[in-house]
Amino acid sequence: MRKGGRRLRRGRNFVFLKDVAALACTAFGGPSAHLAMMFRLLVEKRRYLSAAELLELQALCALLPGPTSTQTVTVIGYRLGGPNLAYLTLLVWVLPATVLMTLAALTLSRLNPVLVAALVQFVQPVAVGFVAFSAYRIGEKVIQTKTAVALTVASAMLAYFFQLPWVLPVLLLAGGAVTTARYRKHAIETEKKPLQVEWANFLLWLGILVGAAVLGHYTHWLPVRLFENFYRNGSLVFGGGQVLAPLLFAEFVEFKHYLTAPEFLSGLGVVQLVPGPNFSIAAYIGALAMRAQGSGTTGQVLGALVGTAGIFLPGTFLIFFVLRFWARLRQYRVVKASLEGINAVSAGLVCAATLLLYHPLPDRLLALPWHWHLGPIAAVPLNPLLVGTTFLLLLWERVPAVALVAAALGAGALAG
Repeated sequence: MRKGGRRLRRGRNFVFLKDVAALACTAFGGPSAHLAMMFRLLVEKRRYLSAAELLELQALCALLPGPTSTQTVTVIGYRLGGPNLAYLTLLVWVLPATVLMTLAALTLSRLNPVLVAALVQFVQPVAVGFVAFSAYRIGEKVIQTKTAVALTVASAMLAYFFQLPWVLPVLLLAGGAVTTARYRKHAIETEKKPLQVEWANFLLWLGILVGAAVLGHYTHWLPVRLFENFYRNGSLVFGGGQVLAPLLFAEFVEFKHYLTAPEFLSGLGVVQLVPGPNFSIAAYIGALAMRAQGSGTTGQVLGALVGTAGIFLPGTFLIFFVLRFWARLRQYRVVKASLEGINAVSAGLVCAATLLLYHPLPDRLLALPWHWHLGPIAAVPLNPLLVGTTFLLLLWERVPAVALVAAALGAGALAG
Protein backbone atom coordinates (compact mmCIF):
# COMPACT_ATOMS: atom_id res chain seq x y z
CA MET A 1 0.00 0.00 0.00
CA ARG A 2 2.83 2.39 0.81
CA LYS A 3 4.53 1.76 -2.54
CA GLY A 4 1.21 2.26 -4.31
CA GLY A 5 0.66 5.50 -2.42
CA ARG A 6 4.13 6.74 -3.36
CA ARG A 7 3.53 5.92 -7.03
CA LEU A 8 0.21 7.75 -6.89
CA ARG A 9 1.83 10.84 -5.35
CA ARG A 10 4.68 10.76 -7.86
CA GLY A 11 2.20 10.48 -10.71
CA ARG A 12 0.18 13.38 -9.40
CA ASN A 13 3.31 15.47 -8.87
CA PHE A 14 4.42 14.75 -12.43
CA VAL A 15 1.03 15.84 -13.79
CA PHE A 16 1.24 18.99 -11.67
CA LEU A 17 4.68 19.84 -13.06
CA LYS A 18 3.35 19.31 -16.59
CA ASP A 19 0.54 21.75 -15.78
CA VAL A 20 3.04 24.29 -14.43
CA ALA A 21 5.13 23.88 -17.60
CA ALA A 22 2.01 24.54 -19.69
CA LEU A 23 1.32 27.69 -17.67
CA ALA A 24 4.94 28.83 -17.96
CA CYS A 25 4.76 28.58 -21.76
CA THR A 26 1.36 30.24 -22.21
CA ALA A 27 0.85 32.64 -19.27
CA PHE A 28 1.22 35.99 -21.03
CA GLY A 29 0.07 39.29 -19.56
CA GLY A 30 1.66 39.62 -16.13
CA PRO A 31 0.57 38.55 -12.62
CA SER A 32 -3.16 39.18 -13.07
CA ALA A 33 -3.29 37.06 -16.21
CA HIS A 34 -1.15 34.43 -14.46
CA LEU A 35 -3.72 34.25 -11.65
CA ALA A 36 -6.51 33.91 -14.20
CA MET A 37 -4.81 30.97 -15.92
CA MET A 38 -3.92 29.32 -12.59
CA PHE A 39 -7.56 29.62 -11.61
CA ARG A 40 -8.71 27.98 -14.84
CA LEU A 41 -6.17 25.14 -14.92
CA LEU A 42 -5.22 24.44 -11.30
CA VAL A 43 -8.58 25.16 -9.65
CA GLU A 44 -11.36 24.50 -12.14
CA LYS A 45 -9.78 21.75 -14.24
CA ARG A 46 -7.37 19.90 -11.93
CA ARG A 47 -8.88 20.86 -8.53
CA TYR A 48 -5.53 21.00 -6.75
CA LEU A 49 -7.11 23.61 -4.47
CA SER A 50 -10.28 25.70 -4.20
CA ALA A 51 -10.82 29.22 -5.51
CA ALA A 52 -10.84 30.62 -1.97
CA GLU A 53 -7.56 28.84 -1.17
CA LEU A 54 -5.92 30.20 -4.31
CA LEU A 55 -6.99 33.75 -3.47
CA GLU A 56 -5.84 33.30 0.11
CA LEU A 57 -2.39 32.14 -0.99
CA GLN A 58 -2.14 34.86 -3.62
CA ALA A 59 -3.03 37.51 -1.05
CA LEU A 60 -0.51 36.09 1.41
CA CYS A 61 2.20 36.25 -1.26
CA ALA A 62 1.20 39.79 -2.19
CA LEU A 63 1.93 40.89 1.39
CA LEU A 64 5.56 39.73 1.04
CA PRO A 65 8.36 41.05 -1.16
CA GLY A 66 9.09 39.20 -4.37
CA PRO A 67 7.26 38.03 -7.52
CA THR A 68 3.70 37.27 -6.42
CA SER A 69 2.68 34.87 -9.19
CA THR A 70 5.95 32.93 -8.81
CA GLN A 71 5.48 32.66 -5.06
CA THR A 72 1.87 31.57 -5.51
CA VAL A 73 2.56 28.71 -7.90
CA THR A 74 5.55 27.64 -5.78
CA VAL A 75 3.40 27.53 -2.65
CA ILE A 76 0.84 25.36 -4.45
CA GLY A 77 3.68 22.95 -5.24
CA TYR A 78 4.75 23.05 -1.60
CA ARG A 79 1.24 22.17 -0.43
CA LEU A 80 1.00 19.25 -2.84
CA GLY A 81 4.44 17.70 -2.41
CA GLY A 82 6.55 19.56 0.13
CA PRO A 83 9.79 21.49 -0.40
CA ASN A 84 11.19 19.20 -3.12
CA LEU A 85 8.16 19.64 -5.37
CA ALA A 86 8.09 23.36 -4.56
CA TYR A 87 11.65 23.91 -5.78
CA LEU A 88 10.95 21.84 -8.91
CA THR A 89 7.83 23.96 -9.47
CA LEU A 90 9.90 27.13 -9.17
CA LEU A 91 12.42 25.79 -11.69
CA VAL A 92 9.79 24.71 -14.22
CA TRP A 93 7.89 27.99 -13.86
CA VAL A 94 10.85 30.35 -14.41
CA LEU A 95 12.77 28.28 -16.98
CA PRO A 96 10.97 29.24 -20.23
CA ALA A 97 11.00 32.99 -19.54
CA THR A 98 14.61 32.86 -18.33
CA VAL A 99 15.75 31.02 -21.45
CA LEU A 100 13.93 33.45 -23.73
CA MET A 101 15.31 36.52 -21.95
CA THR A 102 18.83 35.06 -22.02
CA LEU A 103 18.51 34.45 -25.76
CA ALA A 104 17.24 38.01 -26.18
CA ALA A 105 20.38 39.31 -24.44
CA LEU A 106 22.70 37.09 -26.47
CA THR A 107 21.11 38.15 -29.77
CA LEU A 108 20.48 41.79 -28.88
CA SER A 109 22.24 43.16 -31.93
CA ARG A 110 20.17 40.94 -34.23
CA LEU A 111 16.87 41.13 -32.35
CA ASN A 112 14.11 42.93 -34.23
CA PRO A 113 11.62 44.24 -31.65
CA VAL A 114 9.18 45.23 -34.41
CA LEU A 115 8.82 41.65 -35.62
CA VAL A 116 8.44 40.34 -32.06
CA ALA A 117 5.78 42.96 -31.30
CA ALA A 118 3.90 42.00 -34.47
CA LEU A 119 3.97 38.33 -33.50
CA VAL A 120 2.33 38.91 -30.11
CA GLN A 121 0.03 41.80 -31.03
CA PHE A 122 -3.11 39.70 -30.50
CA VAL A 123 -1.85 37.91 -27.38
CA GLN A 124 -2.30 40.98 -25.18
CA PRO A 125 -6.11 41.39 -25.67
CA VAL A 126 -6.50 37.62 -25.27
CA ALA A 127 -4.65 37.91 -21.93
CA VAL A 128 -7.07 40.67 -20.89
CA GLY A 129 -9.92 38.28 -21.71
CA PHE A 130 -8.35 35.73 -19.34
CA VAL A 131 -8.24 38.32 -16.57
CA ALA A 132 -11.85 39.40 -17.18
CA PHE A 133 -13.02 35.79 -17.04
CA SER A 134 -11.02 35.22 -13.87
CA ALA A 135 -12.67 38.25 -12.24
CA TYR A 136 -16.08 36.83 -13.12
CA ARG A 137 -15.34 33.32 -11.82
CA ILE A 138 -13.61 34.48 -8.64
CA GLY A 139 -16.40 36.89 -7.80
CA GLU A 140 -18.93 34.13 -8.38
CA LYS A 141 -17.21 31.84 -5.86
CA VAL A 142 -15.98 34.09 -3.04
CA ILE A 143 -18.41 37.04 -2.87
CA GLN A 144 -21.30 35.86 -0.69
CA THR A 145 -22.26 38.87 1.46
CA LYS A 146 -23.06 42.56 1.01
CA THR A 147 -19.89 43.43 2.90
CA ALA A 148 -17.86 41.40 0.42
CA VAL A 149 -19.58 43.15 -2.51
CA ALA A 150 -18.79 46.56 -1.01
CA LEU A 151 -15.15 45.63 -0.41
CA THR A 152 -14.80 44.28 -3.95
CA VAL A 153 -16.18 47.46 -5.54
CA ALA A 154 -14.24 49.80 -3.25
CA SER A 155 -10.93 47.99 -3.71
CA ALA A 156 -11.40 47.86 -7.49
CA MET A 157 -11.98 51.62 -7.62
CA LEU A 158 -9.06 52.45 -5.33
CA ALA A 159 -6.67 50.13 -7.17
CA TYR A 160 -7.76 51.62 -10.48
CA PHE A 161 -7.31 55.26 -9.49
CA PHE A 162 -4.26 54.89 -7.21
CA GLN A 163 -1.67 52.79 -9.01
CA LEU A 164 1.04 52.87 -6.33
CA PRO A 165 3.12 49.92 -5.07
CA TRP A 166 1.98 50.25 -1.45
CA VAL A 167 -1.74 50.30 -2.33
CA LEU A 168 -2.00 46.52 -2.86
CA PRO A 169 -0.84 45.37 0.62
CA VAL A 170 -2.71 48.23 2.31
CA LEU A 171 -5.99 47.28 0.61
CA LEU A 172 -5.55 43.61 1.53
CA LEU A 173 -4.86 44.46 5.16
CA ALA A 174 -7.76 46.94 5.28
CA GLY A 175 -10.17 44.40 3.77
CA GLY A 176 -9.13 41.82 6.34
CA ALA A 177 -9.54 44.35 9.15
CA VAL A 178 -13.11 45.17 8.08
CA THR A 179 -14.36 41.58 8.29
CA THR A 180 -12.33 40.78 11.41
CA ALA A 181 -15.11 42.40 13.47
CA ARG A 182 -17.35 39.46 12.52
CA TYR A 183 -15.07 36.85 14.06
CA ARG A 184 -17.70 35.72 16.58
CA LYS A 185 -19.70 34.17 13.73
CA HIS A 186 -16.95 31.58 13.25
CA ALA A 187 -16.88 28.43 15.35
CA ILE A 188 -14.21 28.04 18.02
CA GLU A 189 -11.57 25.42 17.25
CA THR A 190 -11.86 22.69 19.87
CA GLU A 191 -8.38 21.29 19.22
CA LYS A 192 -6.38 24.38 18.41
CA LYS A 193 -2.69 23.62 17.91
CA PRO A 194 -0.22 26.01 19.54
CA LEU A 195 1.40 28.52 17.23
CA GLN A 196 5.03 27.63 16.58
CA VAL A 197 7.25 29.68 14.32
CA GLU A 198 10.08 27.88 12.54
CA TRP A 199 12.83 30.40 11.81
CA ALA A 200 14.99 28.27 9.52
CA ASN A 201 13.89 29.80 6.20
CA PHE A 202 13.93 33.33 7.61
CA LEU A 203 17.48 32.84 8.88
CA LEU A 204 18.44 31.32 5.53
CA TRP A 205 17.08 34.39 3.71
CA LEU A 206 18.80 36.78 6.12
CA GLY A 207 22.07 34.84 6.15
CA ILE A 208 22.35 34.87 2.36
CA LEU A 209 21.43 38.56 2.26
CA VAL A 210 24.13 39.52 4.75
CA GLY A 211 26.68 37.01 3.44
CA ALA A 212 26.25 38.11 -0.18
CA ALA A 213 26.57 41.77 0.86
CA VAL A 214 29.81 41.12 2.77
CA LEU A 215 31.26 38.89 0.05
CA GLY A 216 30.23 41.33 -2.66
CA HIS A 217 31.99 44.16 -0.79
CA TYR A 218 35.32 42.30 -0.61
CA THR A 219 35.38 40.59 -3.99
CA HIS A 220 35.86 41.92 -7.50
CA TRP A 221 34.30 38.89 -9.18
CA LEU A 222 31.30 40.27 -11.03
CA PRO A 223 28.96 37.22 -10.73
CA VAL A 224 29.11 37.45 -6.92
CA ARG A 225 28.34 41.16 -6.98
CA LEU A 226 25.53 40.61 -9.46
CA PHE A 227 23.99 37.95 -7.22
CA GLU A 228 24.12 40.34 -4.27
CA ASN A 229 22.54 43.15 -6.32
CA PHE A 230 19.64 41.03 -7.52
CA TYR A 231 19.15 39.26 -4.19
CA ARG A 232 18.92 42.62 -2.41
CA ASN A 233 16.40 43.97 -4.92
CA GLY A 234 14.36 40.76 -4.77
CA SER A 235 14.25 41.06 -0.97
CA LEU A 236 13.00 44.63 -0.90
CA VAL A 237 10.60 45.09 -3.80
CA PHE A 238 6.83 45.03 -3.25
CA GLY A 239 4.36 45.34 -6.09
CA GLY A 240 5.77 43.16 -8.86
CA GLY A 241 7.72 43.75 -12.04
CA GLN A 242 6.41 47.26 -12.63
CA VAL A 243 8.04 48.35 -9.36
CA LEU A 244 11.20 46.29 -9.90
CA ALA A 245 11.95 47.87 -13.31
CA PRO A 246 12.76 51.41 -12.09
CA LEU A 247 14.93 50.02 -9.27
CA LEU A 248 16.96 47.91 -11.70
CA PHE A 249 17.23 50.81 -14.14
CA ALA A 250 18.61 53.11 -11.43
CA GLU A 251 21.16 50.55 -10.25
CA PHE A 252 22.37 48.85 -13.43
CA VAL A 253 21.97 51.65 -15.98
CA GLU A 254 22.33 54.99 -14.20
CA PHE A 255 24.70 54.00 -11.39
CA LYS A 256 26.76 51.01 -12.57
CA HIS A 257 26.45 51.46 -16.35
CA TYR A 258 26.33 47.71 -17.01
CA LEU A 259 24.00 48.36 -19.96
CA THR A 260 22.62 51.36 -21.82
CA ALA A 261 19.16 52.88 -21.44
CA PRO A 262 18.05 51.70 -24.93
CA GLU A 263 19.24 48.17 -24.10
CA PHE A 264 17.32 48.22 -20.82
CA LEU A 265 14.15 49.51 -22.50
CA SER A 266 14.47 46.84 -25.21
CA GLY A 267 14.63 44.17 -22.49
CA LEU A 268 11.68 45.75 -20.70
CA GLY A 269 9.69 45.54 -23.92
CA VAL A 270 10.71 41.95 -24.65
CA VAL A 271 9.83 40.74 -21.14
CA GLN A 272 6.26 41.95 -21.68
CA LEU A 273 6.08 39.74 -24.75
CA VAL A 274 7.28 36.45 -23.24
CA PRO A 275 5.20 34.13 -21.04
CA GLY A 276 5.94 33.64 -17.37
CA PRO A 277 7.21 35.99 -14.66
CA ASN A 278 8.29 39.56 -15.48
CA PHE A 279 11.12 39.18 -12.95
CA SER A 280 12.89 37.15 -15.66
CA ILE A 281 14.29 40.46 -16.89
CA ALA A 282 17.04 39.75 -14.33
CA ALA A 283 18.40 37.08 -16.70
CA TYR A 284 18.58 39.65 -19.50
CA ILE A 285 20.36 42.23 -17.35
CA GLY A 286 22.72 39.67 -15.83
CA ALA A 287 23.75 38.41 -19.28
CA LEU A 288 24.43 41.91 -20.61
CA ALA A 289 26.28 42.93 -17.45
CA MET A 290 28.82 40.14 -18.01
CA ARG A 291 29.93 41.49 -21.40
CA ALA A 292 32.57 43.66 -19.76
CA GLN A 293 34.32 40.55 -18.44
CA GLY A 294 35.13 39.42 -21.97
CA SER A 295 34.11 35.86 -21.06
CA GLY A 296 31.94 35.36 -24.14
CA THR A 297 28.70 33.40 -24.29
CA THR A 298 29.59 31.19 -21.30
CA GLY A 299 30.09 34.21 -19.07
CA GLN A 300 26.83 35.79 -20.22
CA VAL A 301 24.91 32.59 -19.54
CA LEU A 302 26.48 32.55 -16.06
CA GLY A 303 25.33 36.14 -15.56
CA ALA A 304 21.79 35.16 -16.57
CA LEU A 305 21.78 32.25 -14.12
CA VAL A 306 23.14 34.41 -11.30
CA GLY A 307 20.56 37.12 -11.98
CA THR A 308 17.73 34.59 -12.05
CA ALA A 309 18.79 32.91 -8.80
CA GLY A 310 19.32 36.24 -7.07
CA ILE A 311 15.94 37.71 -7.97
CA PHE A 312 13.74 34.65 -7.32
CA LEU A 313 15.27 33.04 -4.21
CA PRO A 314 14.47 35.75 -1.59
CA GLY A 315 10.72 35.66 -2.17
CA THR A 316 10.80 31.86 -2.15
CA PHE A 317 12.60 31.69 1.20
CA LEU A 318 10.24 34.26 2.76
CA ILE A 319 7.02 32.58 1.61
CA PHE A 320 8.30 29.21 2.87
CA PHE A 321 8.98 30.85 6.24
CA VAL A 322 5.46 32.28 6.52
CA LEU A 323 3.73 29.22 5.09
CA ARG A 324 5.09 26.91 7.79
CA PHE A 325 3.08 28.66 10.52
CA TRP A 326 0.23 30.05 8.38
CA ALA A 327 -1.85 26.84 8.68
CA ARG A 328 -1.83 27.15 12.48
CA LEU A 329 -2.27 30.92 12.45
CA ARG A 330 -5.45 30.67 10.37
CA GLN A 331 -7.05 28.45 13.08
CA TYR A 332 -7.83 31.59 15.06
CA ARG A 333 -11.30 33.04 14.53
CA VAL A 334 -9.95 36.53 13.97
CA VAL A 335 -7.74 35.31 11.14
CA LYS A 336 -10.55 33.22 9.63
CA ALA A 337 -12.87 36.23 9.66
CA SER A 338 -10.24 38.40 7.99
CA LEU A 339 -10.00 35.98 5.05
CA GLU A 340 -13.47 36.99 3.82
CA GLY A 341 -12.32 40.59 3.44
CA ILE A 342 -8.97 39.61 1.96
CA ASN A 343 -10.65 37.41 -0.67
CA ALA A 344 -13.16 40.14 -1.54
CA VAL A 345 -10.38 42.69 -1.98
CA SER A 346 -8.44 40.18 -4.12
CA ALA A 347 -11.47 39.85 -6.39
CA GLY A 348 -11.66 43.63 -6.64
CA LEU A 349 -7.99 43.86 -7.57
CA VAL A 350 -8.53 41.40 -10.42
CA CYS A 351 -11.45 43.54 -11.67
CA ALA A 352 -9.24 46.63 -11.59
CA ALA A 353 -6.46 44.74 -13.37
CA THR A 354 -8.82 43.98 -16.26
CA LEU A 355 -9.30 47.69 -16.93
CA LEU A 356 -5.68 48.62 -16.26
CA LEU A 357 -4.42 46.00 -18.69
CA TYR A 358 -6.92 46.98 -21.35
CA HIS A 359 -6.18 50.72 -21.49
CA PRO A 360 -2.56 50.51 -22.81
CA LEU A 361 -3.61 48.33 -25.76
CA PRO A 362 -3.09 50.15 -29.07
CA ASP A 363 -6.22 50.97 -31.06
CA ARG A 364 -6.84 48.45 -33.82
CA LEU A 365 -9.70 48.33 -36.30
CA LEU A 366 -11.02 45.32 -38.14
CA ALA A 367 -12.24 46.18 -41.64
CA LEU A 368 -15.38 44.29 -42.68
CA PRO A 369 -15.91 43.40 -46.36
CA TRP A 370 -19.56 44.46 -46.19
CA HIS A 371 -21.79 46.97 -44.43
CA TRP A 372 -25.19 46.40 -42.90
CA HIS A 373 -26.74 48.99 -45.23
CA LEU A 374 -24.55 48.27 -48.26
CA GLY A 375 -22.61 51.46 -47.62
CA PRO A 376 -18.82 51.91 -47.36
CA ILE A 377 -16.70 49.17 -45.80
CA ALA A 378 -17.26 49.12 -42.05
CA ALA A 379 -14.58 48.89 -39.36
CA VAL A 380 -15.05 47.63 -35.81
CA PRO A 381 -12.64 47.96 -32.84
CA LEU A 382 -10.63 44.75 -32.73
CA ASN A 383 -9.46 44.69 -29.09
CA PRO A 384 -12.94 44.61 -27.48
CA LEU A 385 -13.88 41.90 -29.98
CA LEU A 386 -10.88 39.76 -28.98
CA VAL A 387 -11.44 40.31 -25.25
CA GLY A 388 -15.14 39.45 -25.52
CA THR A 389 -14.53 36.43 -27.74
CA THR A 390 -11.90 35.09 -25.34
CA PHE A 391 -14.29 35.56 -22.40
CA LEU A 392 -17.11 33.71 -24.18
CA LEU A 393 -14.87 30.85 -25.31
CA LEU A 394 -13.61 30.40 -21.74
CA LEU A 395 -17.19 30.48 -20.49
CA TRP A 396 -18.05 27.77 -23.03
CA GLU A 397 -15.33 25.60 -21.39
CA ARG A 398 -14.54 23.69 -24.58
CA VAL A 399 -11.47 25.56 -25.81
CA PRO A 400 -8.23 25.18 -23.79
CA ALA A 401 -6.26 28.30 -22.88
CA VAL A 402 -3.22 26.99 -24.76
CA ALA A 403 -5.24 26.88 -27.98
CA LEU A 404 -6.36 30.49 -27.54
CA VAL A 405 -2.79 31.72 -27.03
CA ALA A 406 -1.55 29.63 -29.96
CA ALA A 407 -4.31 31.03 -32.19
CA ALA A 408 -3.37 34.58 -31.15
CA LEU A 409 0.30 33.94 -31.97
CA GLY A 410 -0.66 32.41 -35.32
CA ALA A 411 -2.82 35.40 -36.19
CA GLY A 412 0.05 37.71 -35.28
CA ALA A 413 2.43 35.79 -37.52
CA LEU A 414 0.02 36.03 -40.46
CA ALA A 415 -0.80 39.70 -39.86
CA GLY A 416 2.85 40.67 -39.25
